[in-house]
Amino acid sequence: MPHIDETVAFEPVGFSVVIVSDTRDAGSDRSGDLLAERIASAGHRLVARTIVKDEGDAIRAAVTTGVEDPEVDVVITSGGTGFTGRDVTPDAVEPMFHKRMDGFSATFHALSHEVIGTSTIQSRCTAGLIDTTFVFVLPGSPGACRDAWDKILRDQFDVRFRPCNFVEIMPRLAER
Repeated sequence: MPHIDETVAFEPVGFSVVIVSDTRDAGSDRSGDLLAERIASAGHRLVARTIVKDEGDAIRAAVTTGVEDPEVDVVITSGGTGFTGRDVTPDAVEPMFHKRMDGFSATFHALSHEVIGTSTIQSRCTAGLIDTTFVFVLPGSPGACRDAWDKILRDQFDVRFRPCNFVEIMPRLAER
């Protein structure tokens, strides 16, 4: 049964949040606010937070900045995962992955289905590893960000979570 092992000391992780939007700014970025609050409340560090346009080059540059920052262990993007012409985040980020995390998308969609039903198929959320940095590509809605954090990411980035979590394998990500 999944649980928190209270005998293990918590280890904070560094996060970068990249909001992908043609319309949001710092005053209207509810998804970024939600992620920043959840990251801080969990005891982690928000190393960077930025908003970029729905343009492949801008998205790749923001993700690359996070991946290259030694303080960042995880990059979370939010927005641009749909099917409209401007939704290009998965297309921009997936080719950067060294390893794909297909289980994230499957788990997110299963949990999302409980909340929004079949509308979950309108998201192309994805995740993977770039070098030694975890990258999660989330939909832009605050609800989707809340569900991804509360139901998946919070536990996976808590070293005390059992039976396993990402934090305990982070020192081994550079193994070749």
